[in-house]
Amino acid sequence: MSHWFYLHWRAFAQACSRLAGQPLGTLLSALVVGIALSLPAGGYLLIDNVAGLARGVSGAPEISVFMAQDASEAEVRAIATRLRAEPRLASHRFVPRDQALAQLERSGLGDVLGGLSANPLPDAYIVVPAGDEPELFEALAKEMRGWPKVAHVQLDSAWVERLHAMLGLGKSAVLVLAALLGLALVIVTFNTIRLQILTQRAEIGVSRLLGATDPFIRRPFYWFGGLQGLLGGLVALGTVWVVVEVLRAPVAGLAQTYGAVFHLAGPGWPEAGAILAFAVFLGWLGSAISVRRHLAGESIG
Repeated sequence: MSHWFYLHWRAFAQACSRLAGQPLGTLLSALVVGIALSLPAGGYLLIDNVAGLARGVSGAPEISVFMAQDASEAEVRAIATRLRAEPRLASHRFVPRDQALAQLERSGLGDVLGGLSANPLPDAYIVVPAGDEPELFEALAKEMRGWPKVAHVQLDSAWVERLHAMLGLGKSAVLVLAALLGLALVIVTFNTIRLQILTQRAEIGVSRLLGATDPFIRRPFYWFGGLQGLLGGLVALGTVWVVVEVLRAPVAGLAQTYGAVFHLAGPGWPEAGAILAFAVFLGWLGSAISVRRHLAGESIG
């Protein structure tokens, strides 16, 4: 096992030496990879932030549960007990029929309501689910419609469905963009490793004459591609963070015009790790394809 680590450490050191030996080429390659990766990474981050902004502006989606006119106080309290015991709900509040009537009167309908002999409005509960998935709303509404003395359940989920559809479309577009740019980055790494192989053809031939195995010759090229991808991933993260900092104040000002408090968030540790891992994988994949293709003529593939 220690021998295996030594071989990889040696290959890692050789790859670092080659990267440091051509600083301009390394910098340009890292910029190409980083800028390309920053597009899908920034797009995905933007979609998540837009979703948060939309929720903050529109308010949390709700479900209105209207009681039957003949529901007694005990039956109304029984519904409150059910709501408190429901783990899929974030909160709920009770709106008495008298309070609902007062709100309508303040809205300018006092003259119309004054001609009524009795309050036609029922008691109601305003329920906020713990999530915003349309499936959750439908499931809760279906159950609540079957509760005793519940006359009507109204969903405020139409905008949630539209929001999810738009966000789903945006995420699909970002994934397609990531796949296309990922293919381009594999090609870039492929050509870079090809040039490395061409410039080191004599060294590779001598190594083979001295008894070097195929994995021994390939290993530094794999590390070279992975490290090049890692540098590009770091550039992508830096680019995304700079863009987030530039847009943070304008986005907060836009949210305030809608009466919402919103702060543009950069990538967290899981997102940053995913970006770096994806970049390293692309670099390794490009190098692996190039090594197997261009060293095949030397009987190493």
